[in-house]
Amino acid sequence: MDYALQQFANAVPLSALYALLAFGYALSFTLTKRADLTYGALFAFSGHAFLLGAHAGWNILFLTFAASLAAGAVLTLALVMPLSVLIGHRIAAPLSAVSPNAFTVASLGLLLVLMEGARLASGTQELWLPPFLNQSIAILPNLVSPVTLTVLQLVNTGALLILLVSAAVFVALSRWGRNWRAVSEDRLAAELCGVNSRAMFTQTYVLSALLAGLGGILATMHYGTMGFGAGLIFGLKIVLISAAGGHLHPWRSAVGAAIFAFGETFWSAFAPMVWRDATLISLLALLLVMTRQQKPMA
Repeated sequence: MDYALQQFANAVPLSALYALLAFGYALSFTLTKRADLTYGALFAFSGHAFLLGAHAGWNILFLTFAASLAAGAVLTLALVMPLSVLIGHRIAAPLSAVSPNAFTVASLGLLLVLMEGARLASGTQELWLPPFLNQSIAILPNLVSPVTLTVLQLVNTGALLILLVSAAVFVALSRWGRNWRAVSEDRLAAELCGVNSRAMFTQTYVLSALLAGLGGILATMHYGTMGFGAGLIFGLKIVLISAAGGHLHPWRSAVGAAIFAFGETFWSAFAPMVWRDATLISLLALLLVMTRQQKPMA
């Protein structure tokens, strides 16, 4: 029982990360209505940029460790934000309006560009952060084996939840959120009411990329590194785990992704790791097939 409780606690940081990524992905999916592998690539690219900035701050500029981490975060956002504007305005918006399926193909090309760019920029060397904030805090101290989390896990989970709730409140209550819902439901009708749908595509992609970038920074701080193949892995995984709650509803998508994270953690604890991704992704694909709504023939 103590072991199961520890695994439950271990799943909380991962569920917060998956929920944030799924929420951000669903924001852009409601407009494009097509799978976007670029989102996972932006997440992984952010991790690589953060590592490069932090290592440059430490080894070249001789900054303190905290200042190096801050430099890495600033570099990440300075790269990801202009990229998101370019992708949203020049690729996502025009392709979604003319040939939506072409956007999925373009997202695969963007994924390869971002991942190869990150690999070349780091000289094909896998960079690591040293462990920090790794002191254990007992969450349930009165058990035979106390349930613990590290300081970094708690800080990351809190930061991810704050980002998720803030984004959800902004989308639900702001004028921008009303315009986003209007464009997602009927692009032409929204334009007739004075909403600039192309600007909404760009702004939505920027918000999604911001969540992916911050998630990539926090994930890299937690795990210490970001693999070169993470872009493709997370690109596919985010597309599928967002479907667990429904691509067209960001909050439902976030809840479904959080549940998936718990399933992934408990599978890792109690079942063979080698079958984890294959089994869980197959179940998600089956869920997609079973819940797919076929549009009636005109």
